[in-house]
Amino acid sequence: MSHSVSHIVIVGGGTAGWLAACRLAAAARPGALAVTVVESPDVPTIGVGEGTWPTMRRTLAAIGIAEADFLRGCDAAFKQGSRFDGWVTGDAGDSYHHPFTAPAGGDPRALVAGWQAGGLPFAQAMGPQPQVAEQDLAPRQRAMPDYAGALNYAYHLDAGKLAVLLRDRALALGVRHVRDHVERVDRTDAGDVAAVATRAHGAIAGDLFLDCTGHAALLIGGAMGVKFVDRSDVLFNDRALAVQVPVAPGSPIASTTNATAHAAGWIWDIGLPARRGVGCVYASAFMDDDTAAATLSAYLGVPDASFRRLTFRSGHRARFWHGNVLAVGLSAGFLEPLEASAIVTIELALDHLIANFPATTDAFPAAAARFNAAFRYRWDRIVEFLKLHYVLSRRTGPYWRAHRDPASIPARLRDLLDAWRHQPPSDADLPDAEEVFPAASYRYILYGMGFPVPPAVAVAVAGAADDPLAQVPQQVRALTAALPTHRAYLDALSRPMERLAR
Repeated sequence: MSHSVSHIVIVGGGTAGWLAACRLAAAARPGALAVTVVESPDVPTIGVGEGTWPTMRRTLAAIGIAEADFLRGCDAAFKQGSRFDGWVTGDAGDSYHHPFTAPAGGDPRALVAGWQAGGLPFAQAMGPQPQVAEQDLAPRQRAMPDYAGALNYAYHLDAGKLAVLLRDRALALGVRHVRDHVERVDRTDAGDVAAVATRAHGAIAGDLFLDCTGHAALLIGGAMGVKFVDRSDVLFNDRALAVQVPVAPGSPIASTTNATAHAAGWIWDIGLPARRGVGCVYASAFMDDDTAAATLSAYLGVPDASFRRLTFRSGHRARFWHGNVLAVGLSAGFLEPLEASAIVTIELALDHLIANFPATTDAFPAAAARFNAAFRYRWDRIVEFLKLHYVLSRRTGPYWRAHRDPASIPARLRDLLDAWRHQPPSDADLPDAEEVFPAASYRYILYGMGFPVPPAVAVAVAGAADDPLAQVPQQVRALTAALPTHRAYLDALSRPMERLAR
């Protein structure tokens, strides 16, 4: 029997569970929706997802967390994009940027022509952000309103502290927190979840259940039996070694995620105020654990370092919403951490749920069908975009050659690469109104990695400026003169807290 959706039960905490609780509680009409988080007291969070997208600014504003409180509470820093070192050939000077700020407007053909007329790398010609990031500058001044910037930006953060901050905010918004073990999942005759039975609090019933139990996928996989779609035939990496490296007070803080390619994967390097988060991602079919540890030790310049070892499969559920269960976070899927897509998939799922929130339970089938179609599209596009980085590499070695094997490249990506030999990526190639990666991102990767530039077209580009990139050098000069260093910005932010502690 259909009834109104008035109680959401979120099973699992961590970033996914507490972010879901905050978003739903903040969006709900007063008294209209109860939100309960059931969290095991014994399950630790993964805790290494340190990168976000610019969408996080909108998310934090929506749930009512001040930016300074977030930065201090999560030991966070700014992220202005990614820098890729050694991905093209592995030779000295092999480096390019994928910044968050979009290039100047105009027809992509005019932008590519303008870039070719100059002598700069592609991303540096498109806008000032790579130059600002290379000088370790912040993307905003402290006097700016919360979540506003001179350049588009996201954050690097301590994932464990983010979960604590979100939990505290959720409780302030009226979310019920049950710390208990889920011992079984009770089902209705129709196959939906009726309740989760806990050890000390008994059965907790709800209308809609969000599975935030991580890789365990207790509800979507265990109870509902939705299969996992393995994408390791496209994305080969399945291991990571992670370590936290202290940094000296006053040292520069990078505002890009630095990704350095190696023989069978890549190394991430993320700057925070008091430490760097560094990790070696690799494919066990091409590199053993000891060699990966030696690779990471050599990068750090520290022999015999101790690392945390993680294993994963790149893939996602065949369906994300089934019956009255919606998988959010790692229970929905995980792809290797290149381009930091883990947290943004949580945000996008919650955005979609809130924008299309079902009033009654009989709306679930239509809502699920719409959600599943949208998110299968998104997961497929993320897989393709990550694969693009490997396909374009000219590095030698079995791992990199295997990535270029046409059999491992999704058919849609192969077709797009063929088309892009004749014209630059445009919105016509990526027509969805909410593309995860816009055409500009594809251009940053393609031309950063030396993809052939299309031949000039015989017709004039309608409405194109003579030089669409002429203002970039002036923007670089103005921003580098006006913006504080990343370190100075964050150190100044922490001083009021230091005075209060005295």
